[in-house]
Amino acid sequence: MIPLLLGVTATPLAMAQQFLGIALVITASVYVGFAVWQGSPSWWLFEAGGVVIYGLFYGLSCWVAPLWLAGGWALHPVWDIALHRFGPGHGLAPDWYAIACVSFDFAVAVYWICRLRSEAASNGYVSPQMD
Repeated sequence: MIPLLLGVTATPLAMAQQFLGIALVITASVYVGFAVWQGSPSWWLFEAGGVVIYGLFYGLSCWVAPLWLAGGWALHPVWDIALHRFGPGHGLAPDWYAIACVSFDFAVAVYWICRLRSEAASNGYVSPQMD
């Protein structure tokens, strides 16, 4: 996690967005690998659907607003915990992987939000304050 975040910190915003978007898709794709490893064809398509879902978050971050990427990273722990730790996909992926992903996913989401805020501030954008 630390090498990923250090690497994108030194890159321009658009490149960091592309890199973190691809990393989100790869993170979701790992579960496809677990399904293949377990020899569970019924899970291959289900996990591939997860890749599509998180790929859409990356796409939305490119087409609509970069904040969508943080949303994808922030929601990925639902996939990790609800589905693979406690849900019907329990046993498909190692417990340690699902648990480790939670902190990784949240860290990337928080990093991306902070990076977007920092970029906005350095470009002179001042967010409206709420009273």
